[in-house]
Amino acid sequence: MLREAGRWRMNPSDLFALVESRSSVRRYAERPVPDETILSIIESARKAPSAENTQPWRFVVVKDPQARQKLSRACFSGIYRPTQFAAQAPVIVALCADRSAFLERAGEIIQRIAFYQLDCGIAGEHLVLAAAALGLGTCWIGWFDRRKAKKVLGVPAHGEVVSLIAMGYPAEGTVPRQKVRRPLASMVWLDAWGKRYPGTDQRDSKEK
Repeated sequence: MLREAGRWRMNPSDLFALVESRSSVRRYAERPVPDETILSIIESARKAPSAENTQPWRFVVVKDPQARQKLSRACFSGIYRPTQFAAQAPVIVALCADRSAFLERAGEIIQRIAFYQLDCGIAGEHLVLAAAALGLGTCWIGWFDRRKAKKVLGVPAHGEVVSLIAMGYPAEGTVPRQKVRRPLASMVWLDAWGKRYPGTDQRDSKEK
């Protein structure tokens, strides 16, 4: 971290390296995650920006083995079986949203945008990057039975389970997956949709 004009600024190369190295982890070591570490990670998510500072995110941290198994049996059965691996993670964070704020309701009615999903998405990304910075692996899960998750976790009527995030130390021998991404030139344009942004082709060629 660098101190500049009275404020702390992260070395850009450290941030880019963190973003580049972070990948989803599906195998976890049988090693507990200290509460202090969990709270530090959640604290980073809490600092995320949100529409009108509504801060709709809520976090249910599921650590107890029986509680994790109960949640997993409810959420990862039937068509949701592909995400059963999350049951082996020592921690499952249920990223939830409190939708009681007027802005949340108005956004869906007037603009047809669920602002809470955007806000929780930002908070969730803060969470997984903070976890990676502390040596933990995570996997963001969207394929699960939301209705049953809401019931098992005791989420009130005005709440919503946005996603489940499996978290823990990667199992020994875990090799990060190679990132496969579409070319930069296919997704970023200048001033108008489809207008080439200079330099994107050169960046794409470096990845080949």
